Amino acid sequence: MHPAHAAASTSVGPYTPAELNVDQLFNLKVSWVEQTLRDMSLREKVGQMIVAKVDARRHDSVTDPEYLLISRLAKEGKIGGIMFLKGDVKSAAMLANHFQSISAVPLLVSADMERGLAMRLDGATEFPAAMAASAAGDPELARKMGEIIAREAHAIGIHQNYAPIVDLNINPANPVINVRSFGDRIPLVNAMSAAFIDGMQSSGLVATAKHFPGHGDVTVDSHKALPVLEGDRKRLERYELQPFQSAISQGVLSVMVGHLAVPKLTGSLEPASLSKKIVTGLLRNDLGFKGLIVTDALNMKALQSGGLTPEEVAVKAVEAGNDILLYPEDPERTFEAVCAAVESGKISERRIDKSVRRILLVKHWLGLDRQKLVDASQLHELVGTSQSAQVARQLAEKSLTLVSDRDKMLPLGLPDSTRVVNIILNDRSGETFGNSFARRLGREYAVSSIRLTPASGAKTFREASMLLSKANAVVLTTAIQAWSRSMPSRLTELQRDFVRSLPAILPKGAPIVFVSFGTPYIFTAFPEISTTLCAYSSNGYSQEAVIKTLKGELVPTGQLPVSLESP
Repeated sequence: MHPAHAAASTSVGPYTPAELNVDQLFNLKVSWVEQTLRDMSLREKVGQMIVAKVDARRHDSVTDPEYLLISRLAKEGKIGGIMFLKGDVKSAAMLANHFQSISAVPLLVSADMERGLAMRLDGATEFPAAMAASAAGDPELARKMGEIIAREAHAIGIHQNYAPIVDLNINPANPVINVRSFGDRIPLVNAMSAAFIDGMQSSGLVATAKHFPGHGDVTVDSHKALPVLEGDRKRLERYELQPFQSAISQGVLSVMVGHLAVPKLTGSLEPASLSKKIVTGLLRNDLGFKGLIVTDALNMKALQSGGLTPEEVAVKAVEAGNDILLYPEDPERTFEAVCAAVESGKISERRIDKSVRRILLVKHWLGLDRQKLVDASQLHELVGTSQSAQVARQLAEKSLTLVSDRDKMLPLGLPDSTRVVNIILNDRSGETFGNSFARRLGREYAVSSIRLTPASGAKTFREASMLLSKANAVVLTTAIQAWSRSMPSRLTELQRDFVRSLPAILPKGAPIVFVSFGTPYIFTAFPEISTTLCAYSSNGYSQEAVIKTLKGELVPTGQLPVSLESP
């Protein structure tokens, strides 16, 4: 007997890695699953497919409309799960327990935790972006990151992570993936995502490979409009599909389908998430994926371009073959629309049963049929620990990449009293990025900071020039997430020309260090600056690593996970 069969009746928690065979898991006949399915009404089955968003900042008011709505939907069986967006760990744990306690069938609780639980909930461990993990080049660190995310998530009562992104960031102009990707090289992306998935799933957290069939070679953010992936089937098999096939072969439990058009596969601009050719034909049948298929968030603007109502979108998503409808704007109207589609015969109840059986099997794998509540008193021992912080710090330090240092400016080797000008380069007005790094830098040197935004006028640039004329060194920082020569930039010509003129403005011999806390592609726009350092992430550990490098306390060893355009 396969281990997974034996575990079905004896395990008291998540299966071990040796017992996790996706093909076996989703073919199991588990008494709790089958009995629950038999006992459910059609409407209760449909409810299992809907995951509603929850803001954990709004837990403290029993009169809050969202709290009351989600409580009612959970009690009435109109949702099968929740997705946390914001809040803190204690509030989220309290809410998870509350919603679980009033739901007859255990809820599947989820969050997008690409960079760790802290990406959504205060008080947890924050890791650098995925591209940083690849730059570090250490799969073991990626696996540890996955383990820590799983441990912290389980302490809160979260069971599924909408990560990793396995999209190849082939297009530097990609405005939405970029540093969230493990890179543009298939072997590297496969190795790092495999380690990350293993870390999570071996610790009992459902991993989700996204955004099928590949969101890396687009120039539009699907949160704002519909991206188009122009590749044909041969091209996709050569590039985009390979990381998904690798994740599926490894045993990833869930795949998220993106809201992007693939016209050379579908013959239309229908989003992949609504296309039966993509969801059922390509993912389920051709790639042989047996696990949970989840839509990207249904409130995204990419779905609004086809003239469908949100309710019609939900019905099409089910028809396409998705198991979970994630974050519909109005979960109750979505629920009623899908129920009506089944009752009218548009969707068969057998089709619903297939999805619900998979959902229940995952809940069984998680052990939710035996224990669905968490002990919130243990949070301080499991979440945001110093041991977890050390792994995040190690990852940030190992990922730091010295992209160029033609004039050997690093380390700076300057005394504490040195006048250092910190130029903060923003590509949009109103940003606060750079403030915390400026404070950190100010603890080491006599720092003057100036922020250059698209709204900066001539007076600001004159002030910057005056500061620079007396500077002993310049540290230029940015957190721009996407950059390409082929993409219109939000940086103004004034900003770009000023940065390019820095070597001429500064006193002779004064070093300039350009630090990107975002995309490495930005460096291709400014070849005049010879020393460039990429951290890929602006979290505190990455900022500390940069300071250490400037002072000579850390030698950066990270390697670029992407190819940069020639200047």
